[in-house]
Amino acid sequence: MKIINKKFNNSYEKIESFEAGIVLTGGEVKSIREGRLRLDDSYVKFLDDGPYLINAEIPLYRFSTNQSYNSKRSRKLLLNKKEIIRIKTKLKSATGLTVVPLSCYNKGRFLKLEIALARGKKEIEKKKLEKKREIEREKEKEAKEWLKK
Repeated sequence: MKIINKKFNNSYEKIESFEAGIVLTGGEVKSIREGRLRLDDSYVKFLDDGPYLINAEIPLYRFSTNQSYNSKRSRKLLLNKKEIIRIKTKLKSATGLTVVPLSCYNKGRFLKLEIALARGKKEIEKKKLEKKREIEREKEKEAKEWLKK
């Protein structure tokens, strides 16, 4: 099982990635194992007691009876102290960097979150990338048509 942040490649340029654990409740784990996690528009924020995953949506597990459940609550991430210091220093030293989740996956019986130190792409860069992809598609289409003849 692997859940991917589909907006990442379009919006960000990956600089470095890290693997983190997540503090979850039982119902949240079951819901994620069903593939019901949305990482779109989520990010990692460093508070006083460590990193937190903000704005990630884990819907209520269908057999759960918890009525006061908040699907977009902040969830604590588990990283080594060295990794936290490394990320914080890079965030302070360079401007325009952010920490964004890439994917969530199983590692044995644990759920892991791959987070990346990333720089946001500008609109011009996004348009250039889209234009490049479009040119490649047209080339492939022309090659297929040529082979048919």
